[in-house]
Amino acid sequence: MVGTNPDSGLLEALVERCAVEPDFFVRDMLTWALTRLPVEITVPRLRTELQSERAQARSQALHTLSKIGDGSAWPSITRSLLHDPVDEVARSAWRAAVVLVPAREKEGLAAELAAQLGRGDRSVHLSLSRALVALGDVIEPALQTAMASADPAVCAHARATELLLRDPEAGFDAAIDEARRIVALGTQGPT
Repeated sequence: MVGTNPDSGLLEALVERCAVEPDFFVRDMLTWALTRLPVEITVPRLRTELQSERAQARSQALHTLSKIGDGSAWPSITRSLLHDPVDEVARSAWRAAVVLVPAREKEGLAAELAAQLGRGDRSVHLSLSRALVALGDVIEPALQTAMASADPAVCAHARATELLLRDPEAGFDAAIDEARRIVALGTQGPT
Protein backbone atom coordinates (compact mmCIF):
# COMPACT_ATOMS: atom_id res chain seq x y z
CA MET A 1 0.00 0.00 0.00
CA VAL A 2 1.79 3.03 -1.35
CA GLY A 3 -0.09 5.65 0.69
CA THR A 4 -0.28 3.62 3.87
CA ASN A 5 3.48 3.16 3.92
CA PRO A 6 4.82 6.32 2.25
CA ASP A 7 8.02 5.76 0.28
CA SER A 8 9.77 8.84 -1.11
CA GLY A 9 11.41 6.61 -3.69
CA LEU A 10 8.03 6.26 -5.39
CA LEU A 11 7.52 10.00 -5.95
CA GLU A 12 8.51 9.95 -9.61
CA ALA A 13 6.40 6.90 -10.41
CA LEU A 14 3.34 8.40 -8.69
CA VAL A 15 3.64 11.73 -10.49
CA GLU A 16 4.21 10.05 -13.85
CA ARG A 17 1.19 7.79 -13.37
CA CYS A 18 -1.02 10.76 -12.46
CA ALA A 19 -0.21 12.27 -15.84
CA VAL A 20 -1.58 9.32 -17.80
CA GLU A 21 -4.01 7.40 -15.57
CA PRO A 22 -7.46 7.41 -17.21
CA ASP A 23 -9.45 6.33 -14.15
CA PHE A 24 -10.52 9.19 -11.86
CA PHE A 25 -10.64 6.99 -8.75
CA VAL A 26 -7.14 5.66 -9.36
CA ARG A 27 -5.86 9.22 -9.83
CA ASP A 28 -7.54 10.16 -6.56
CA MET A 29 -5.66 7.37 -4.79
CA LEU A 30 -2.41 8.46 -6.44
CA THR A 31 -3.04 11.99 -5.17
CA TRP A 32 -3.66 10.65 -1.68
CA ALA A 33 -0.38 8.73 -1.82
CA LEU A 34 1.43 11.90 -2.92
CA THR A 35 -0.04 13.90 -0.04
CA ARG A 36 1.51 11.40 2.37
CA LEU A 37 5.05 12.07 1.11
CA PRO A 38 7.23 14.86 2.54
CA VAL A 39 6.12 18.28 1.30
CA GLU A 40 9.72 19.37 0.69
CA ILE A 41 10.13 16.82 -2.10
CA THR A 42 6.56 16.56 -3.37
CA VAL A 43 5.72 20.24 -3.88
CA PRO A 44 8.82 21.05 -6.00
CA ARG A 45 8.18 18.01 -8.20
CA LEU A 46 4.52 18.97 -8.67
CA ARG A 47 5.51 22.55 -9.46
CA THR A 48 7.70 21.19 -12.27
CA GLU A 49 4.75 19.15 -13.55
CA LEU A 50 2.76 22.38 -14.04
CA GLN A 51 4.96 23.04 -17.09
CA SER A 52 4.01 19.76 -18.76
CA GLU A 53 2.61 19.76 -22.29
CA ARG A 54 0.14 17.09 -21.14
CA ALA A 55 -3.06 18.73 -19.86
CA GLN A 56 -3.85 15.90 -17.45
CA ALA A 57 -0.40 16.23 -15.89
CA ARG A 58 -0.99 19.94 -15.23
CA SER A 59 -4.52 19.38 -13.95
CA GLN A 60 -3.56 16.54 -11.62
CA ALA A 61 -0.53 18.43 -10.28
CA LEU A 62 -2.78 21.41 -9.49
CA HIS A 63 -5.32 19.15 -7.83
CA THR A 64 -2.63 17.52 -5.70
CA LEU A 65 -1.14 20.88 -4.73
CA SER A 66 -4.59 22.00 -3.56
CA LYS A 67 -4.86 18.88 -1.41
CA ILE A 68 -1.40 19.40 0.09
CA GLY A 69 -2.25 23.04 0.81
CA ASP A 70 1.35 24.27 1.08
CA GLY A 71 1.33 28.03 0.44
CA SER A 72 4.84 27.90 -1.03
CA ALA A 73 3.20 26.60 -4.23
CA TRP A 74 1.17 29.81 -4.70
CA PRO A 75 3.69 31.54 -7.02
CA SER A 76 3.39 28.57 -9.39
CA ILE A 77 -0.32 29.20 -9.95
CA THR A 78 0.33 31.44 -12.93
CA ARG A 79 -2.01 33.52 -15.01
CA SER A 80 -1.48 31.09 -17.88
CA LEU A 81 -2.71 28.20 -15.71
CA LEU A 82 -5.72 30.21 -14.52
CA HIS A 83 -6.56 30.92 -18.17
CA ASP A 84 -5.48 27.54 -19.57
CA PRO A 85 -7.40 26.80 -22.79
CA VAL A 86 -8.18 23.32 -21.46
CA ASP A 87 -11.17 23.79 -19.16
CA GLU A 88 -10.19 20.98 -16.78
CA VAL A 89 -6.74 22.51 -16.24
CA ALA A 90 -8.22 25.98 -15.65
CA ARG A 91 -10.79 24.54 -13.23
CA SER A 92 -8.04 22.77 -11.28
CA ALA A 93 -6.03 26.00 -11.24
CA TRP A 94 -9.02 27.94 -9.88
CA ARG A 95 -9.54 25.42 -7.08
CA ALA A 96 -5.83 25.34 -6.21
CA ALA A 97 -5.59 29.13 -6.32
CA VAL A 98 -8.37 29.72 -3.80
CA VAL A 99 -6.75 27.25 -1.41
CA LEU A 100 -3.22 28.62 -1.76
CA VAL A 101 -3.70 32.37 -2.25
CA PRO A 102 -2.30 34.60 0.51
CA ALA A 103 -4.90 36.94 2.02
CA ARG A 104 -3.18 40.04 0.58
CA GLU A 105 -3.60 38.68 -2.97
CA LYS A 106 -7.24 37.61 -2.82
CA GLU A 107 -8.59 40.73 -4.53
CA GLY A 108 -6.19 40.33 -7.44
CA LEU A 109 -7.15 36.69 -7.78
CA ALA A 110 -10.83 37.63 -7.68
CA ALA A 111 -10.33 40.06 -10.57
CA GLU A 112 -8.35 37.45 -12.51
CA LEU A 113 -11.06 34.84 -12.06
CA ALA A 114 -13.93 37.25 -12.72
CA ALA A 115 -12.35 38.13 -16.05
CA GLN A 116 -13.38 34.64 -17.15
CA LEU A 117 -17.05 34.88 -16.22
CA GLY A 118 -19.14 33.54 -19.08
CA ARG A 119 -16.48 31.01 -20.09
CA GLY A 120 -17.51 27.49 -21.02
CA ASP A 121 -20.56 25.40 -20.26
CA ARG A 122 -22.65 24.98 -17.12
CA SER A 123 -20.04 22.88 -15.31
CA VAL A 124 -17.30 25.44 -16.02
CA HIS A 125 -19.62 28.25 -14.88
CA LEU A 126 -20.34 26.37 -11.66
CA SER A 127 -16.64 25.71 -10.98
CA LEU A 128 -15.74 29.34 -11.54
CA SER A 129 -18.61 30.58 -9.38
CA ARG A 130 -17.62 28.21 -6.57
CA ALA A 131 -14.01 29.36 -6.76
CA LEU A 132 -15.06 33.00 -6.61
CA VAL A 133 -17.50 32.45 -3.74
CA ALA A 134 -14.76 30.63 -1.81
CA LEU A 135 -12.80 33.91 -1.81
CA GLY A 136 -15.60 35.64 0.08
CA ASP A 137 -16.65 39.28 0.01
CA VAL A 138 -13.46 40.42 -1.73
CA ILE A 139 -15.09 39.35 -5.00
CA GLU A 140 -17.79 42.02 -4.88
CA PRO A 141 -15.91 44.75 -6.83
CA ALA A 142 -14.94 42.26 -9.56
CA LEU A 143 -18.53 41.04 -9.77
CA GLN A 144 -19.83 44.62 -10.04
CA THR A 145 -17.48 45.23 -12.97
CA ALA A 146 -18.59 42.00 -14.67
CA MET A 147 -22.26 42.81 -14.13
CA ALA A 148 -21.74 45.99 -16.15
CA SER A 149 -20.50 43.94 -19.13
CA ALA A 150 -22.25 44.31 -22.47
CA ASP A 151 -22.01 40.51 -22.85
CA PRO A 152 -25.24 39.02 -21.44
CA ALA A 153 -23.52 35.69 -20.65
CA VAL A 154 -20.87 37.45 -18.55
CA CYS A 155 -23.46 39.62 -16.85
CA ALA A 156 -25.74 36.67 -16.01
CA HIS A 157 -22.84 34.57 -14.73
CA ALA A 158 -21.66 37.45 -12.52
CA ARG A 159 -25.18 37.97 -11.14
CA ALA A 160 -25.58 34.24 -10.45
CA THR A 161 -22.25 34.25 -8.62
CA GLU A 162 -23.37 37.24 -6.55
CA LEU A 163 -26.59 35.39 -5.65
CA LEU A 164 -24.54 32.38 -4.53
CA LEU A 165 -22.27 34.63 -2.49
CA ARG A 166 -25.29 36.03 -0.66
CA ASP A 167 -27.03 32.64 -0.32
CA PRO A 168 -24.62 29.69 -0.59
CA GLU A 169 -27.56 27.31 -0.17
CA ALA A 170 -29.21 28.58 -3.36
CA GLY A 171 -29.04 26.15 -6.24
CA PHE A 172 -26.75 27.19 -9.08
CA ASP A 173 -29.36 26.55 -11.77
CA ALA A 174 -31.90 28.67 -9.90
CA ALA A 175 -29.32 31.44 -9.50
CA ILE A 176 -28.46 31.33 -13.22
CA ASP A 177 -32.17 31.40 -14.17
CA GLU A 178 -32.81 34.39 -11.91
CA ALA A 179 -29.71 36.18 -13.17
CA ARG A 180 -30.71 35.63 -16.82
CA ARG A 181 -34.18 36.95 -16.08
CA ILE A 182 -32.73 40.07 -14.44
CA VAL A 183 -30.36 40.65 -17.38
CA ALA A 184 -33.14 40.10 -19.93
CA LEU A 185 -35.44 42.54 -18.14
CA GLY A 186 -32.66 45.06 -17.74
CA THR A 187 -33.32 45.48 -14.02
CA GLN A 188 -30.85 45.50 -11.22
CA GLY A 189 -32.62 42.99 -9.03
CA PRO A 190 -31.81 42.67 -5.33
CA THR A 191 -28.55 44.21 -4.16
